[in-house]
Amino acid sequence: MSSGERPLAKIVVTGMAGRLGRLLTKRLHRDGRYRVVGIDRRAFPDRPKDVEQVMVDLRKKQARDVFRAGDVDALVHMGVMHDPRASGREHYSWNVSGTTQILDYCQSYGVKKVVVLSSANVYGPRPDNTQFLTEDAPLLGAQDFPEIRDLVAMDQLASSFFWRAREIDTVILRPVHILGAVRNAPSNYLRLEIVPTLLGFDPMVQIIHERDVVEAVLCALQPGVRGIFNVTGPGELPLSAILGELGRRVLPFPHPLARPILRALWRLRRTSFPVPELDHIQYVCMVDGARARTELGYAPRHTLKETIRAIEAVR
Repeated sequence: MSSGERPLAKIVVTGMAGRLGRLLTKRLHRDGRYRVVGIDRRAFPDRPKDVEQVMVDLRKKQARDVFRAGDVDALVHMGVMHDPRASGREHYSWNVSGTTQILDYCQSYGVKKVVVLSSANVYGPRPDNTQFLTEDAPLLGAQDFPEIRDLVAMDQLASSFFWRAREIDTVILRPVHILGAVRNAPSNYLRLEIVPTLLGFDPMVQIIHERDVVEAVLCALQPGVRGIFNVTGPGELPLSAILGELGRRVLPFPHPLARPILRALWRLRRTSFPVPELDHIQYVCMVDGARARTELGYAPRHTLKETIRAIEAVR
């Protein structure tokens, strides 16, 4: 770099080796304005050669060393544990304690921008939900789904940090159901050859392409942007329309039988879906994405059909 050139902004990405982390890292690298450093204990063998990865547990003291020099411009925190079979203690330690530590590093070492990837699931699918929930709606996702309690706690931690560390531009993104090569519950559900549904229920669903989530993160990294933003895709449609587009065979279950059957399959390790996931194919949880459009300048680039078909990237 010549003396007249502006140094690259240093961005730390936690969870770099996950599907979204890899997409974001490569997108930032192509942009040319950023120096990317990742924190992830998993390997990322095909990362760009000039992207650095620190292979440590983000809860370990070695993670602090990434920030000690005081030259980190921004943090993108995507290192969230979603494994439904991990213990509650492990989830809490990783998602809550780990997030607390990484946010403390940002405040201690002068990071100017923090972007936390949360989820619209923190609102929770409920029979009494209003049509479109705004960012001010209560986070009720953990009331009937204990496994998401630490995700709600992590979101609340970031919200508290937003008000406490006013010198840092903190952004919390709450995307709707992410579809693509990601190994999350919505994409895994839609990849089933025979898809179980609940008789009498066909909720409206909001979906977003994994690459549109990456674009939302890029928008959040703009200087001066701060706040909480619901991130939506190209629209909403009934669950039956998504399954019809994919040509899936559907197996409807009477609602009173679905929970005991799924509970038995979960105990036998014949399914990766815990019982509370049924709420997502029974009740509505749709959010208002207007704030992200107006304040972030975010707009999805993929159509509904492209978003639905994104799950076939790993088929």
